[in-house]
Amino acid sequence: MLDFFTKIDDVVWGPPLLVLLVGTGIYLTVRLGLLQVLRLPKAFKLIFAEDQGEGDISSFAALATALAATVGTGNIVGVATAIGTGGPGALFWMWMAAFFGMATKYAEGLLAIKYRTQDDNGQVSGGPMYYITNGITGRLKVIAKPLAYFFALAGILVALLGIGTFSQVNSITGSLQNTFAWSPKVVSVVIAILVAIIVFGGIQSISKVSEKVVPFMAALYILATVAIIAINFHNLIPTLAAVFKSAFTPTAAVGGFTGATVMQAIRLGVARGVFSNESGLGSAPIAAAAAKTEEPVEQGLISMTGTFIDTIIICTLTGLSILITGQWSVKDLEGAAVTQSAFASVFGHIGSLVLTLSLALFAFTTILGWSYYGERCVEFVFGTKGITIYRCIFVLMVALGGYLQLQVIWKIADIVNGLMALPNLIALLVLSPIIIEETRAYFKRKAGKSFDS
Repeated sequence: MLDFFTKIDDVVWGPPLLVLLVGTGIYLTVRLGLLQVLRLPKAFKLIFAEDQGEGDISSFAALATALAATVGTGNIVGVATAIGTGGPGALFWMWMAAFFGMATKYAEGLLAIKYRTQDDNGQVSGGPMYYITNGITGRLKVIAKPLAYFFALAGILVALLGIGTFSQVNSITGSLQNTFAWSPKVVSVVIAILVAIIVFGGIQSISKVSEKVVPFMAALYILATVAIIAINFHNLIPTLAAVFKSAFTPTAAVGGFTGATVMQAIRLGVARGVFSNESGLGSAPIAAAAAKTEEPVEQGLISMTGTFIDTIIICTLTGLSILITGQWSVKDLEGAAVTQSAFASVFGHIGSLVLTLSLALFAFTTILGWSYYGERCVEFVFGTKGITIYRCIFVLMVALGGYLQLQVIWKIADIVNGLMALPNLIALLVLSPIIIEETRAYFKRKAGKSFDS
């Protein structure tokens, strides 16, 4: 089974998708004049600005929901897996994917507000399926509906089989089993019950949990990783040197590490970076569409901070913690166990407990965020009548999440992620003139001059 999914994964995440993914980010970065650098301070200010406009939740709650879905297993297990297979250079390619991904995430958030609508229950519906359907016009209109349905169906698969369930539950159960020897089967059922209680309350219920849990868990994890790096500060310069060197040259075998090519580093760094921050995947705009705002550009700016927080900050801290302590090359360690070992090397048993708590909270909130993403995709394809059935299936998948092998889970997640990204990236390129026009008009209106920076 692993060999079968590996072959499919190699095709899906081959050079064409990697070029399209990073190329879209580079193109938008150039056309928007390094917006992710020049407008980042404004973006962070907007997070806490007063909401003005119609929507289901506040802009902060929308960001928290999007972060709940992105800050998860990818930040702990995904980073460890990428470095464990692709070497230290994988971290560099995560940074590259995130930097250009910020421009992509901005574009997604902007389009989400511009083309959002309401479903039969009065809830806001938005995301790629809507900006594909309503935004693509003219001669390309003929491809709009097929692309939108392809995206929505892929989104349902990601929610049920990829990021939304199996990989998150498996990480929680594996971590709790290592730390407390708790049965994965029992933990899976408990998680499913908790998820059911929250997701049947809809986006308001999910966002309330996300607003409270996300800031707490992020602060706890950041403090712990900063402490690890500070204690091993004497190794920081050599670690950074190894990251940059192995990003462009093959990584030699060391310890339990078997060596890696540059292509492995690039492929794993980009793929795990996308798994973590979801830039280009098209998931975050589904949450962004529910924000109480009438300014597409402002929500786009808020959305791009999610990629900065997720990858530039949290994934970097994870990667440096693993590398600076030397745990990435320890034999027979993989996934969460690598990061757990890095924490334990500094804090002992308490470090393992902190990592276990962080991972459990990260993964649990990711499950909640993705339950909403999948629900909106179901609503687009099947209408509101399909939502209750979807929620029941989602909870069932969560309960089954502790039964699959880690390698198989990551392969399935990578495959369905790639399928979801493809139609979204095509739409972003087709709609890029609208994105650029909206951006320039907004800053001209705000500053009284044209936006050419």
